[in-house]
Amino acid sequence: MKFTELFTKTTKTIPADETAKNAQLLIRAGFIHKDMAGVYAYLPLGLRVLERIKAIIREEMNAIGGQELLMTSLQHQELWEKTDRWDDKKVDIWFKSKLKNGTEVGFGWSHEEQITDMMRNYISSYRDLPVNVYQFQTKLRNELRAKSGVLRGREFLMKDLYSYSRNPEEHQNFYDAVTKAYLRIFERVGLGDVTFVTFASGGAFTQFSHEFQTVTEAGEDTVYLDREQKMAINEEVYSDEVLAQLKLDKSKLEKVKAAEVGNIFSFGDAKSEQLDLHFTDSDGLEKPVILGSYGIGISRLLGVIVEHFADDKGLVWPAKVAPAQVHLISLGDDEKVIKQADKLYSILTDAGISLLYDNRNVRPGEKFADADLIGIPHRVVVSTSTVAKETYEWKARTSDDVKQLSEAELLKLLKA
Repeated sequence: MKFTELFTKTTKTIPADETAKNAQLLIRAGFIHKDMAGVYAYLPLGLRVLERIKAIIREEMNAIGGQELLMTSLQHQELWEKTDRWDDKKVDIWFKSKLKNGTEVGFGWSHEEQITDMMRNYISSYRDLPVNVYQFQTKLRNELRAKSGVLRGREFLMKDLYSYSRNPEEHQNFYDAVTKAYLRIFERVGLGDVTFVTFASGGAFTQFSHEFQTVTEAGEDTVYLDREQKMAINEEVYSDEVLAQLKLDKSKLEKVKAAEVGNIFSFGDAKSEQLDLHFTDSDGLEKPVILGSYGIGISRLLGVIVEHFADDKGLVWPAKVAPAQVHLISLGDDEKVIKQADKLYSILTDAGISLLYDNRNVRPGEKFADADLIGIPHRVVVSTSTVAKETYEWKARTSDDVKQLSEAELLKLLKA
């Protein structure tokens, strides 16, 4: 991608009501556009980051037997009444509307009911199980306060997975597999050292759940953390009884702020009983299917990555989720410089290395400041000096050390 072909621009101006660091930096760097409180458009650079996060999650979900699908966002009122989650007094985050014929519908904030009802068409025998399906879906939640940037949006992107099992043992095996997969995902996006499995309330889902909480001052949750055991307890369920159940020593717990980046729930057979999802087992008896639900807020995860890694210069992207691997900069209007930078752009592209090429006719200081703000892992500069030396100037976003590298050395470093 060339900077001159990118319709977005960096800016020093941010909406007056935007107080969250993640949204401020993403807006300034041209990754998102704020439409209204809690509602953001993802621009080309921001969408690239979302897609790279999705690719990691898709790979891990497929590896444990997940099958991808895509459901509609529109929800039947009658379906959610069966599980007692339609009433606004029970679930206060619904967006609702009416069809032309007067039928009331909701816009999906979760999809357990809809997918479980659909599964009645495909599950009837023990031979049809287990089934594990997931989707990347835009969710709509009518949050009272949307004040944390992309960490808490009224519209956001989510990966939600649903497991359908024959018995509690089969369900638990998959539940454990998802837990391990989630930890691999957070490790791959750069948050492995600061993300912890957390015992929590199930809220509108079930009595208890497991969350995946990332330690950050921008978080809205308070958790009690045992770093040695890599476990935490959400403050909302913190008690001596829970401590005893989890075999945690109160004296070793650290109180920290954290942001929830994932959660998993066990519904048992309750949802299947409510929605009449049964199967005939090998013994000829009809039994309810065991359901689990597993979510990762993808746009929220992007925001947590920003909060964790950003510095006083701007965004800092881990290599595996960055919108590009190289920020290529040409300095000045010397024809030899432009020719050499264009050549390197072609060489890196042909080598499969993604890059953003700043070929604008603007001052060097502006180019360097934008490179720091955008936060791509590697910066490579072509100038009259480097052309004369037959080298390229390279530095990492997280370091001030600058190196002069030959073409072969640069390619070897970037491919590694």
